[in-house]
Amino acid sequence: MRACNDTSEIKSGGGLPVINEAENVVKRILTFLIVLTCSVIIIINGFPGGVGAAQTESLDESGTCITAQCHSNINKTQFVHGPVAAGQCRVCHGEASKHPGDPKQYRFPTIVDINTTCFSCHEKFPQKKFIHSAVDSGGCTSCHGPHGSPYKFQLLYQGGELCFQCHDEALTGEQFVHGPAAVGGCITCHDPHTADYAMNLKAEGPALCFSCHTDKADTIGKSEFVHKPVSENCTQCHNPHSAPRQFMLQSTAPDLCYTCHNDKKEQISTASAKHGAVTAERSCLNCHDPHSSGIARILLMEPMDLCLHCHDRQYTMADGSMLINMKQWLENNSDWHGPIRQKDCSGCHNPHGSNVFRILRYTYPPTFYMPFSVENYSLCFSCHEKTIV
Repeated sequence: MRACNDTSEIKSGGGLPVINEAENVVKRILTFLIVLTCSVIIIINGFPGGVGAAQTESLDESGTCITAQCHSNINKTQFVHGPVAAGQCRVCHGEASKHPGDPKQYRFPTIVDINTTCFSCHEKFPQKKFIHSAVDSGGCTSCHGPHGSPYKFQLLYQGGELCFQCHDEALTGEQFVHGPAAVGGCITCHDPHTADYAMNLKAEGPALCFSCHTDKADTIGKSEFVHKPVSENCTQCHNPHSAPRQFMLQSTAPDLCYTCHNDKKEQISTASAKHGAVTAERSCLNCHDPHSSGIARILLMEPMDLCLHCHDRQYTMADGSMLINMKQWLENNSDWHGPIRQKDCSGCHNPHGSNVFRILRYTYPPTFYMPFSVENYSLCFSCHEKTIV
């Protein structure tokens, strides 16, 4: 009993009062933790007139939408639009002061005229005859990302992939593809905004081709005789994007040549005596340069040299007859007929074909002994006077 009633020992020994003091410390710690937790929740969620409202005001006053809470990645692309990089969203989107506080309810005004918005900063394109449809319709964002992109000029896609979002990809689907088109370099030939020439081409006719094909420009510029399509428009023969044949040709000689030379098509197709050079591989190109030459009719060589370039050997004809080695014959026989002295084989022979044997221009007896008549020797009398006989 004494031990329970002697309060002096309890006070001095640290019994019950010590336990009460420990409980008070625990209570104070718990209270502190509760207050701290509530403060953090209030800071995060905000309350009228408190820290959250101050943050909203700060966002609104700064004019930028790019924060840790909103649109945080919009300026993280390689190529960023200037206003975005500067955090000046309002330059394009206008005012929406309450947007940061309630983004869903208070949206930015819709940009009605993209073209006008862009030209409020960007210089307008020069007034030219032809305008890219995307520019004309105010669709700048059809090609450019308004905030940024991985590609230069904030393009939505790279190279030709961008163009093929609208244009038919089959343009480059053939076996042989034009160099610029093959690497997506459409803007090598086309201006993406405005141009003075159809199809938004940067130049007209051969001048555009010569901007890259400088070797052809130099050769053609020095030639006296130029093939008409070369002087007018290379695309009459070559497809500027792709084609099933080498050099982007839509067809090969002679069919390609016949698209213009209808008279020669008729002559060659109806000739009973056909020139081997025309029917052989390369056809017209065995004798003619398709671009230019220093020789009339854009021949590859001087006429007689061109003929003897092939007629330097003996040929067996379809009927079994032999065609002599003409070059050797002329070397062995120096007394030459007038046209040969003038080096003009075509004076007697039609190089494209004829209805007379040996592709002669006019009738001449195929055998040595034939009754004489002016008609039988009309080839001779096309030059010589009839009175000689």
